[in-house]
Amino acid sequence: MVQDFVVYFYRHIRERNIREIFVMYSHTFPHLSERFFKGVAWPPVEAVSHLVDNDHVFCMLYKEMCFRHLHAAAKPTLAHRIASWENYREFFSVILSSHLNVQLPNQWLWDMVDEFVYQYQAFAQYRGNLSGKSIEELDVLAASPKVWDSQTVLQILNDLVSQSDIRGILSKPGGAEALYVGEGYDLQSNVQTMLGYFSLVGLLRVHSVLGDYVAGLQALAPLNPFNRRHLFTTKIAMSNITLFYYSAFAYLMLQRYLDAAKCLNFILGYISKVKAHHQRGPGYDQILKKNEQLYALLAISSALCPAVSRLVDENVQVLLREKYGEKVRLMNSGQPDAYEELFAYACPKFVSRRFVDPANPQGNANMEAYKPQLNQFLSVVEAQRHLPALKQFLRLYTSITLSKLASLAELDEASLRAQLALMHASTQVVTWNGGDALAGTPQPAGDLDFALERGEDGQEMVVVQESRAAGASGSAFLVSHIQKLQDIVTELEGIVLAPAPGASAPAVAAN
Repeated sequence: MVQDFVVYFYRHIRERNIREIFVMYSHTFPHLSERFFKGVAWPPVEAVSHLVDNDHVFCMLYKEMCFRHLHAAAKPTLAHRIASWENYREFFSVILSSHLNVQLPNQWLWDMVDEFVYQYQAFAQYRGNLSGKSIEELDVLAASPKVWDSQTVLQILNDLVSQSDIRGILSKPGGAEALYVGEGYDLQSNVQTMLGYFSLVGLLRVHSVLGDYVAGLQALAPLNPFNRRHLFTTKIAMSNITLFYYSAFAYLMLQRYLDAAKCLNFILGYISKVKAHHQRGPGYDQILKKNEQLYALLAISSALCPAVSRLVDENVQVLLREKYGEKVRLMNSGQPDAYEELFAYACPKFVSRRFVDPANPQGNANMEAYKPQLNQFLSVVEAQRHLPALKQFLRLYTSITLSKLASLAELDEASLRAQLALMHASTQVVTWNGGDALAGTPQPAGDLDFALERGEDGQEMVVVQESRAAGASGSAFLVSHIQKLQDIVTELEGIVLAPAPGASAPAVAAN
């Protein structure tokens, strides 16, 4: 069965039969993996190469699938990790240096980029903590300083983007739509073009796990999470989820909570619509995990910026309260442990640019990568620690002297002024036109309107007027529940009850 799979798979790739390639890749390969290679590796390429005329490109594609299966189903050895790296480098080098006469499913091309970045992260985690490694492993690592190197990974992704000219294609009017239907761009092969497209998302991800959120968002252009008409790969769920997860996380770390909330609101609604279609797919568990992480990010955003609720749909808000209502309450009360717990759960696995020296395998570079990001986040939380209590005091007054407010909040006036300045802070709404991902129009993000004025007696006063978020009324909530009630009544009226035992059946009126 495995031999037949390899032979027919090779034949369909040579014939560019995209439908059969997709079926064999997405269904037959996982089925055979589950049946014959559960927890073990597929046969090495040397065992099947004679079946495919030693075709160089097919052998690289076969190895790509086999290494991906090994990383998912078993624990790869150091030799496997290095061999997979060499295979990716060789395959991408062929893509960059020639025009392949090959058509592959977009799902497979996305999985290649996604797996390439995943294995990079996994190797960085492996190399970041050398405790327990054998002398042989340490010697191999010392001799392989460029294997899965961050700079090389970024260079490969950038080369795929540049060689495909994907930015130029997407910048043209109708470029994304034409690319999706396969009109006008590289009809001989979709491999280079689509790898370039998915590498934009890969660059966002790599820069984010390295902690460079500005570079990640800038590398994503001209893809724009706020202009979704051009996100033509909507049928590849994990591509879109990855794009919005890392965009939202980057905006969160840049303290642009409204932008993060818009990304989160869209992708959470998207997941609720598409996850039913992936229940039997291999990526269903990954979709569910990302869904929970996205809700955790939304909980953090709503606690740090209450104005986020303006941008979140009601059904998303309901699920947020069900999943993290208690956590949001704890965060709103100023408890940093709740923030730290959710951050640790929702954040990606960060990567350190520095590897532990195999000659001195002490220390843990993985924690060195995580702690700075956690500390950066908690410093923002600490700066806003007094805001929840301060807002409670301000909601009790329409005006209050600065000295009295400082006394109630148990703060000196300098600290109080700093907290009031934070409450006045604004976020930005992205207005991309294919340019800077960080450009935008400032928009107030507070849930209280207030001003500092000097009273008749010369004392500084805080004059308060609570702002009302647009669309925050309960009308939408009531309308939706009225509709639900009407649907229930309609269903009940349509039910025909069976007559009780012994009861005579009701007479049927003649027409």
